[in-house]
Amino acid sequence: MPSTRPDTRYAKSGDLNIAYQVVGDGPRDLIYVPGWISNVELNWEEPALAHVLERLASFSRLILFDKRGTGLSDPVPQDRLPTLEERMDDVRAVLDAVDSRQTAVFGFSEGGLMSVLFAATYPERTTALVLFGVFAKRIWSPDYPWAPRPDDREREIAELERNWSERMDVDQLVPSEDDAFKARLATYFRRSATSSLRSRRRPSFCIALTIRMRAWKKAVGSPLGFLAQRSSSSPETRTRSGRGTPTRSSMRSRSS
Repeated sequence: MPSTRPDTRYAKSGDLNIAYQVVGDGPRDLIYVPGWISNVELNWEEPALAHVLERLASFSRLILFDKRGTGLSDPVPQDRLPTLEERMDDVRAVLDAVDSRQTAVFGFSEGGLMSVLFAATYPERTTALVLFGVFAKRIWSPDYPWAPRPDDREREIAELERNWSERMDVDQLVPSEDDAFKARLATYFRRSATSSLRSRRRPSFCIALTIRMRAWKKAVGSPLGFLAQRSSSSPETRTRSGRGTPTRSSMRSRSS
């Protein structure tokens, strides 16, 4: 974990407040768009996840945030769930708050769809697009036969909601992990989603990322290694691009 816990700040996206953190001071910005659910403060309490975030921040200015309805960001009403376009705009709001004019976008799981849409909407602000565990959609169709059918999806959601206070299906998804890890992961889930949204999202990809992060601990640079190489070899800095490194006071003035 960083020597001091990163400050959590809030950016305004429409009527909602989006929680975010900034870690590192590398020459290139990198925003991590999380999957399923997240909690920017709890991220640092899981050793494997914290290790990966530290490595990413070692060559970039790493920008973390909780999507609306999850973590420390404002909740959303169950009867007015946001569109993909609205959720994608949270990325823009956070980048504006930290004065990021151009950034590499790292999208994970359902966050990958937001990342693709952001890159297509703001190509001039996107220096790279990195996707991990991303899917085109989550409901079966003739041209997408490997996705669950609607009835299967509804059963899955109902089971998840019934077991939310326990360990859900963590034991099946990560049988080789020890009980301490499973307990931490289940706690992370409960503290990262509100009761109204928890059953509309799926933990499988979140678990997959956490497990794979353990494997990355020895060679974590590989998924985003090209960014690290470009950062270390390029003479370009934020000052050269016309955007000086924002201070804590200037960041505070741009966010709520």
